[in-house]
Amino acid sequence: MKLAVIETGGKQYTVKEGETITIEKLDGLTVGDSVDFESVLMIADGDAVTIGEPTIKGKKVTGTLREAGRGKKVHVSRFRSKSRYHRTLGHRQPFMAVEITKI
Repeated sequence: MKLAVIETGGKQYTVKEGETITIEKLDGLTVGDSVDFESVLMIADGDAVTIGEPTIKGKKVTGTLREAGRGKKVHVSRFRSKSRYHRTLGHRQPFMAVEITKI
């Protein structure tokens, strides 16, 4: 079983073939497009482990974009006592669901 560690959106993800991961939004892509992750930090194939310094040159992980949307709403409340100030804000972070097809 192949396993890889990739970096995208300032975060690191451990991925396997056939697995679906949720990542930060990537610009210019639509559902069904192929995504290549060039920043591969580690690949493990059985007992053989390759670790990059910091990345492995010439290796990439390929995936297919399955879904794009926005996450659940996060509510933020601000309140200052004795000044009649209160405010409620909401935020929905955009995401993309990518199915890993090849390591």
